[in-house]
Amino acid sequence: MKKRFIFIALLLAVLSLSLSSSQALAQDYYFHLTQKIVHVYWNADGSMALDFTLNFSNYPSGHSIEYVDVGMPNDSYDISTVTAEVNGKSVYEFSTSGYQGSGSGFAVGLGTNSILPGKSGVVHIYVGRISNVLYNDSQDNNYASADYIPFWFDSAYVNGSVDTTVIFHLPPGIKPEEPRWHSAPSGFSSEPSTGIDENGRITYTWHNTSATASDEYLFGASFPKVYVPADTIQRENPFAWLNKINLSGLLPLACIGSVIFFIYLGVQSDNRRRKEYLPPSIKIEGHGIKRGLTAIEAAILLEEPFDKIMTMMLFSVIKKGAAKVTRRDPLTVEAINPQPEGLRPYEIDFLQAIIQPNQSDVEKSLRKMMVALINSTAANMKGFSRNETINYYKGITAQAWQQVEQAGTPEFKSQKFDEVMEWTMLDRNYDDKTKQVFHDVPVFLPRWWGWYDPGYGTHTTLSPSIPTSSSSQGSIGMPNVPGSQFASSVVNQVQAFSGKVVSNISSFTNSVTNVTNPPPVSTSSSSSYRGGGGGHSCACACACAGCACACAGGGR
Repeated sequence: MKKRFIFIALLLAVLSLSLSSSQALAQDYYFHLTQKIVHVYWNADGSMALDFTLNFSNYPSGHSIEYVDVGMPNDSYDISTVTAEVNGKSVYEFSTSGYQGSGSGFAVGLGTNSILPGKSGVVHIYVGRISNVLYNDSQDNNYASADYIPFWFDSAYVNGSVDTTVIFHLPPGIKPEEPRWHSAPSGFSSEPSTGIDENGRITYTWHNTSATASDEYLFGASFPKVYVPADTIQRENPFAWLNKINLSGLLPLACIGSVIFFIYLGVQSDNRRRKEYLPPSIKIEGHGIKRGLTAIEAAILLEEPFDKIMTMMLFSVIKKGAAKVTRRDPLTVEAINPQPEGLRPYEIDFLQAIIQPNQSDVEKSLRKMMVALINSTAANMKGFSRNETINYYKGITAQAWQQVEQAGTPEFKSQKFDEVMEWTMLDRNYDDKTKQVFHDVPVFLPRWWGWYDPGYGTHTTLSPSIPTSSSSQGSIGMPNVPGSQFASSVVNQVQAFSGKVVSNISSFTNSVTNVTNPPPVSTSSSSSYRGGGGGHSCACACACAGCACACAGGGR
């Protein structure tokens, strides 16, 4: 027993030294992974193929991204099947010796296509063959378990959330009623979108617009064994030596802890689901981009919080000269007559809702309005690709900020900011971005601002006939405030507005979600997962359902 613990201590020491070395080599990397798309192909021969698309945004203070470490599920991958491109240009350097992540994997050298500080780049990596990735399903001996954790990056080198999509392509020939998905990780829909790919294979798609690039997310499915060779299904735990350590005394506590942990995950998953208010039909992928959505409809597609969406609506009806805020506390909004032409149905419904004197009537009408808006957006998206459309409108948001940044003077910056304000609000870093863009210049308040904030009403004459956007000279002589103050004001109003029109934003969101995206009837396998796949002691111990967990990348 004493020798066993000495061995474990030595092993931990070696791992610690390895960690310190890896961190020292990559400590100056600092980037934002804005998008990660992973296609996982479970093939008829029992192997796996992986297709990664990674959108990197390198911070100005970061080192050039010269290598990307790609964690693999195990050592049974064929590096000769690996291909990679950076911004569409092929690279050819794949090295196992240069890999600085934990566990199995390889490094992709970007060479002359390295992503420089302050620049962005799209890295595409394909791995054609990985073996020994299927295991017996713990709940059904006639099924194979296919679990996978996409590789992640150390939190010391990556910052911000990442729009993550994981798509399982199940083996050919499987009938729609045969496969089962496993429980989804926190932050992803409890029920994946299902579909058929171009080769007729069933697909399961999980999506989260704000996943964490440094977290491990386990995805899984099970399907009948008859669709893959029997000898490709692993039956023994590859880390069975761990079981030889005498931990029997801790087993009861471990079981209790596991029960509590999975109950916690269940509650967290349900809470996440309640924030996913789009109906399942909108998540069935079509083809092409749905253009022509308004900023508010795009916000629905992005499943932005309701408090932000309602604030965007308030800005919209005020800018169009349809309403004005006459009092902040308690919030009092009045309609302006005659009403301008061109109001959208949801703007009319919103305005009619918030001017009602009875709070319960306000919430009831707003709930009806949000359900109608979600359903109409879903109808507009029918037949179009949700992922492509989301990326399209994220691009519009980025272009809106670019237009503001490129405006030459504070007056022109403010004018352009007024024109594209709804689109900039789609940026989840709106507060910081506004402070950054206007960090040393003032914001000249738009002419309609006095209708939004009565405190500024005495500074300017406002009229329903004033255009939505100021003219090229419309900002001259208008009051101005520091950019940071303006950003904080808008963000604070987003946070406060919902509390003034609904009694509880969480309950309000739940009441809408229960209509537009009710809790699904579970058809998932009860197959469970044991083990891990990450950190710096990557042990993919798959004693129960089996797994194919990728180890952490080195953060490069």
